[in-house]
Amino acid sequence: MRSMNNRPVEWLSEREVETWMNVWSFHVWLPTRLEAQLKRDAGISHYDYFALTQLWQSPEHTLRMSELAAACEMTLSHLSRVITRLEKQDFVRRLPDPDDGRSTLAELTSAGLALFEQAAPGHVSEVRRLIFDNLEPEEQKQFGEAMSKIVAAMGHGDRRTGR
Repeated sequence: MRSMNNRPVEWLSEREVETWMNVWSFHVWLPTRLEAQLKRDAGISHYDYFALTQLWQSPEHTLRMSELAAACEMTLSHLSRVITRLEKQDFVRRLPDPDDGRSTLAELTSAGLALFEQAAPGHVSEVRRLIFDNLEPEEQKQFGEAMSKIVAAMGHGDRRTGR
């Protein structure tokens, strides 16, 4: 059998199939588990939480919508739906950008800050429970390095350095 570029397909080994099945399960179940924890404990989605996190980390808890979309790795239209949902609950507000009339800012409100501070400890605990508590320190390092390589191969740089 040949691939679309007419080269022979190099099938996965048994070990690679096992790894791929684990990656698939991780891809499917981790967001599901994190979503359930956030809905149960804070009444928000994982996308809501991630947008709140990016605003919380930004100077003055404010970002241009385009920058926020990039930081969240969401399309602008998806982010707009997330921000609309958060805006209706008074967790975020949109403001015109005083430096660029074509841009809109998203700003974390005091209610949004309170929500984030209430949601973060449980979310971080769940991430720790599902991922880091199951790995030895050296495995955590290797996992982080491996994930960085995989994310880079998908066309995204290191989230910490922007490379």
